[in-house]
Amino acid sequence: MHITFRCDPALLDILPRPIPAKQALPDWLRAMPPKAFSELHGRDIRTVKQCPPFIDAMSHGFMVLLPCDVRVDQGQFSWDWDLPPLTVQAHPRAPLSFHVPAQIAGAPFFDGHNSALKFNSFWTIALEPGWSLFATHPVNRDDLPFRLLTGLVDADRFTDAGINFPAVWTAPDFSGVLAKGTPVAQCFAVPRAAPELVFEGFSAERTARYDALVGEVLAAPGVYRKRFRAKRGGSTG
Repeated sequence: MHITFRCDPALLDILPRPIPAKQALPDWLRAMPPKAFSELHGRDIRTVKQCPPFIDAMSHGFMVLLPCDVRVDQGQFSWDWDLPPLTVQAHPRAPLSFHVPAQIAGAPFFDGHNSALKFNSFWTIALEPGWSLFATHPVNRDDLPFRLLTGLVDADRFTDAGINFPAVWTAPDFSGVLAKGTPVAQCFAVPRAAPELVFEGFSAERTARYDALVGEVLAAPGVYRKRFRAKRGGSTG
């Protein structure tokens, strides 16, 4: 899978480039203890820091990053970002724009008066034929003061303009700076062909394998990580 990112040539050395998601793991995860005491168990137990599916989900795909600092003061957004003249006339120059409240009326995250944010895209994204781009909130990142709305774009066809990322602001009392480089969208390529769903009962062999594997998982930690977890790599170019 090759994913190609393009931008206005005037911005090529200015914009933060999308990065593999594993390079954007948050500080709170790094500081999290691998074990914590459980009153229920009466002993230390492993935290999600030692859960491969939890970590792998946060590390999957790539992150689109905020291109500049955005100051926020109780719902008011501002930025100081002096861009050079651009080659593309219809290109956005602001890191954010907004959807009017009516566009999300009836949704569970509609509060009746606040607009939805839109993180403007400064990169176009091109996937290989037959693949779509799944864009969602950075996984397990409830510490971020917004919630990205999940979307799916056929980015093997829609390749000549940027994909913008709508979100709702979830911290009305927040005052501070949303820093340049903050992950705003976690993206990964997914095949567009619908899977065929097959349903079967366990055979005698699979029943025995099920019981054996569950017994191993309950007897000792690390069975999934040592025997089943696939090695993951990534490259940029």
